[in-house]
Order: sequence, then structure tokens, then C-alpha cells
Amino acid sequence: MKIAVLGGDGFCGWPASLHLADLGHQVLIVDNLSRRRIDEELGASSLTPIASMEERLAAWESVGGAPMRFVELDLATDYEGLVDLLRTERPDAVVHFAEQRSAPYSMKSPRHKRYTVDNNTGTTHNLLCALVETGLDAHLVHLGTMGVYGYGTAGMSIPEGYLDVEIVGDDGSRVEQQILYPTNPGSVYHMTKCLDQQLFAYYAKNDALRITDLHQGIIWGTHTDQTLRDERLINRFDYDGDYGTVLNRFLMQAAVGYPLTVHGTGGQTRAFIHIQDMVRCVEIALANPPARGDRVKIFNQMTQTHRVRDLAELVGRISDAEVELVPNPRHEAAENELHVHNETFIDLGLEPTLLEEGLLMEVEDVARRYADRADLDKIPCTSTWTAAQQAGVPASRAGRTAPTTEPTGGIVEHSA
Repeated sequence: MKIAVLGGDGFCGWPASLHLADLGHQVLIVDNLSRRRIDEELGASSLTPIASMEERLAAWESVGGAPMRFVELDLATDYEGLVDLLRTERPDAVVHFAEQRSAPYSMKSPRHKRYTVDNNTGTTHNLLCALVETGLDAHLVHLGTMGVYGYGTAGMSIPEGYLDVEIVGDDGSRVEQQILYPTNPGSVYHMTKCLDQQLFAYYAKNDALRITDLHQGIIWGTHTDQTLRDERLINRFDYDGDYGTVLNRFLMQAAVGYPLTVHGTGGQTRAFIHIQDMVRCVEIALANPPARGDRVKIFNQMTQTHRVRDLAELVGRISDAEVELVPNPRHEAAENELHVHNETFIDLGLEPTLLEEGLLMEVEDVARRYADRADLDKIPCTSTWTAAQQAGVPASRAGRTAPTTEPTGGIVEHSA
């Protein structure tokens, strides 16, 4: 297949591009390189050294990888450029990672909130409009988030996108329906993914676009089979307070002797998936597209659930690190349970990489190897969810109570 990977320079987009190229697909990476500019804005950088896009592509060819091409394009603002690209390239599939992926970054200020909505929602809607305008019957695979569901399980396992309901009519008759699982975003970032979901449902219904939405858990791990082949191919390892996922932050902190910072009680339960499994899931989704006219396919792209404090204790045991509770910058409940259905990917052949089997390698081969690149001042999370938190006022004094379902648990989700 010819596959356009939107956001192919990012944390998830880069290893997915390599994986698809390694399978023999023709891969075109489209990116505006905004993630690199955000590093400059934050004064932070990946723990692992990230080569330029030109160096990355050359390194891939030097190890025998099928050539990939790169187009720099801002999909949120250059609609005509996107239309021209689709008309010229005519990809068989489009993999959409091209969104600002950090919950804390989306909450930093009004400017960051507006940017996240404008960029994420604008990119998604431009893409859907462009597919309709060009008449291109390309399968769209989108990287979403488990965060669209919120994190209260309501005494049940979260289904894969759709909820069975029974409606009692005025005459007492009962009608069974399936609806999209009600959304409950916990940040502006998560809200944009909820808006994506509604846009997808509409365009699949109205214009028969073929769409798969992957509701992904938190990525852990750094390497895939392809990124191991040359250091210039290595993936991002973010550890800062805005972009670092909870487990990668723990691993880096353990490597440099910094206490493992657990926000609040650490009672937040989250869904996780290894980065190698993520690229495999994208491959499986592409191989199993919906038919034209079908509703959106929704997969829960996760393999395990873990409580944050349990993760900290696990990393602490294998690396002899201390655990420290710190104030939670988020507006959320202190504890939650999480039960999730993920049978679709398992039934389609995914063999999960279990967290317990891969953590030690991450500590030794990545976090400790690049520990000298760490900036300890970037570890604390300074982005807060409410004005009261920013002013240092406890929620009770500000007239607020913590929500009964907490959104994001002191963590950043995944990349695009």
C-alpha cells in the first residue's frame, strides 16, 4: 500500500512509519515539525538524541530500509496544500498522528488551550473535508486515546467505542440501540479527541468515509525492532513535566537518582501499551479496514492496566529508587478503578509485550545510557488544571470538589 503518515516525525508517528516501511509499504511522512519547535519553547529535549528528519531518512536507507519520503506541511492551516497532496499522491491509507498530544501542555495557558483545539480539531476536520473533496477512498486510521471515556468504569468494563443501551418509549416499548460511549474528557487535549470522534462518526455516516479510531492507552518503552538498527533512528524519550509519560518519567528518574514523583496518592489506574505493540496495532488496523458505508471501527489499543503507585513501587524495586508523593497539579479524583475490553486486537493476532518483562531493559539500555542528557529542572510538572491550583488555593477553599471520575492521573498519554 501507499500510506501517508501524518505526524510521522513524532513519538508514535516515527516508529510507525519505520514499521510500515519495513513491511514493504510505500510510506510518505507528512509533518510540520511542530514537536521540535515545542521542545525549543519549553527549553526541554528528548533524553535520547533526535536526529534531523533528513538524517533519519538517510540513516534508514543506510541500514537497508525501503526509502521513505517527507513533505513538510501544516495540515491545520494549509488546506489547499493538503488537498493537492492527496490528489497528487493518492494514498491507499492515511495514518493520522498529527495532533498536539500532551494534556499538561494543553492546560498551560489560554494560548496553549487555543492552540491545541485549533491544531488538533483543525487538522482532523481539514483531513476529512479533503478526503471528501478529492473523492479519495483511502482508509483513515486515527490515533485516539482511552481518555475519551474518562476513567470511571461505572461498575463495568469499558467497551470498544460503542455502548449497548435500552430505551423505554412513551408507549412502554423497549428499543435496543448502540451509541458512542459517552465522552468525559479530562483536559483540553482529551476534549479534542472527543471532538475527533464526533467528526469521524458524522463523516462515516454522511460521506461513507472508511475510518478506524484507535483509543490508545499510555505508551511505554522506547525501542522497536526498526529503531534499534541505528542510533540515528532512535525514538523520543520524553521525561519533562509536560510531555513525559508517567512510566518513562519514573525510568529516567530512577536512572539519575531522582525520587520517583507520584502525583497525589498515586491511586490512578491507567491503561498501557508498549511502543512495539502500538506499531503492530497500526499494522493490524490497516489490514482490517471497514467497508465503505460502515460506521467507524473503534479499537481499544491497550494491553494492561496498572495503578500509578504500583508502577512506582515496581520501578523502585528493580532500580533501587525511592518513591516520593508530590502535590497533584490536576483536577481529578485521587483513586479509580479501570476495566477495559481489548479483545479485538488480541483476536486479530496481537501478542502483548508485558510491562514486567521489559522495564529492566529500558532502565539499563535507555535511561541510564543517556542519563547525562537529563535536565533535572524539567522533571516537575508545573502545568495546572485550574486557576485556583495555579494560585495555590486548595480545591475545598476554592469552592470546588474533586471530580468523581478523574481524567488523566498525573500523566501524559501518547503521541501524535
